[in-house]
Amino acid sequence: MKKILLAALIGSLSMTVSATEWTEDQQVSYIIGSQMGESLKMGEVDSVIKLDQDLLFDGVKDVLADNKLKLSDEEMQKAMTNFGNKLMERAKKAAEKAKKAAEAAKVKNKEEAEKLLASNKGKDGVKVTDSGLQYRVITEGKKDGKKPSAESTVKVNYKGSFADGKVFDSSYEGGEPIEFPLGQVIPGWTEGLQLMTEGSKYEFVIPAKLAYGEQGPSEIGPERALIFEVELLEVK
Repeated sequence: MKKILLAALIGSLSMTVSATEWTEDQQVSYIIGSQMGESLKMGEVDSVIKLDQDLLFDGVKDVLADNKLKLSDEEMQKAMTNFGNKLMERAKKAAEKAKKAAEAAKVKNKEEAEKLLASNKGKDGVKVTDSGLQYRVITEGKKDGKKPSAESTVKVNYKGSFADGKVFDSSYEGGEPIEFPLGQVIPGWTEGLQLMTEGSKYEFVIPAKLAYGEQGPSEIGPERALIFEVELLEVK
């Protein structure tokens, strides 16, 4: 067993050494082959057909050597048409599956949002704006602190979470606050931060219509209410 392992190790090392001694032409040749493999892998060809690597390389060699191809134009067209149909059918099934998953997530998130908003609005200190934004003051800001407008640029620290407490985004993890124009974020942020003054910290529970609605990014999903703790550091 030890001899087998040693032989395998030596073989691996010799392969690595020979690769370092390749000429530039050999390196480029290998890279082209690896890129071809990556392209086939990304296209998930092997999920539709059983790819015969020997015949794949035979096809490459025949073209490069100007050999007569082993299949007629008619045979190739028929095979590739069938292959294309299989790819389209696979894509169609994947799209249908994704659509069903999105619809299920939409229903689930909507129910979760309704429960969150209903339970949160009755908590001590929670206020609700005309738009439906819910907020609670955690820390009052400076009395003479600036208050942003929709056109202001602000610097904040924040933490975003779901109803179950899972954090999906946080400036604290990055180690530094973020800065952005207030008019270029979700409506719940644009409205909510205008209630704050520099130095204050608020909790916002934002309905989906004031967040991402049906077009939530993959890590959030559609129709999801979001909870944010936001600390307004500076108004510019």
